[in-house]
Amino acid sequence: MNTSIVFLVIVGLVILSVIVIYNGIISRANAAQRAWANVITQERQKNKIIPQLQTVTEQYQQFESAVQEKIAALRSALGGLDSDKMDTGKLAKVESATRNLVQGMNIAVEAYPELKANEMFTKLMREIAEQQENIGAAIRIFNQNVEAFNNGIEVFPNSMVNNLLNKKVKLNTFSDSEAEAGFDYKPNF
Repeated sequence: MNTSIVFLVIVGLVILSVIVIYNGIISRANAAQRAWANVITQERQKNKIIPQLQTVTEQYQQFESAVQEKIAALRSALGGLDSDKMDTGKLAKVESATRNLVQGMNIAVEAYPELKANEMFTKLMREIAEQQENIGAAIRIFNQNVEAFNNGIEVFPNSMVNNLLNKKVKLNTFSDSEAEAGFDYKPNF
């Protein structure tokens, strides 16, 4: 009777081990899939944000360009006034242009307190860099999950359980061939 109990305990432990290994492989596969979805989500977010930032930056740049043109025209009109000749018509045009410029700038300043295209470009570049950092972090997490999954299906006895039950295949980690081309050193994996 002792040998049958020992045999049942051994069979039970083997079955329990197979279940634990099987579930571990499935869990790691799901983690790798989720990590890849996170990479795609970060990339999609970047692809939605960057064009919007670019549009806003271009609008700021156009506004500042228009203001600069108006200021140049006003300077030119002021230069056309002669202190020796009184031309009230020219003066009225200059005053009207000045009023329009100041009024337009006041409205714009109320709507947009900081109208500096260079700051917008700096913010745009910061946002692009941040989005790239987020994508890089998501890729690193993905590659870690792929490594855990691949280890989970390749190490013994997991490889036996995988070959018998799951039949999952090794996943490829994300790699950037352009970045790899910049290195002289190539590991001999």
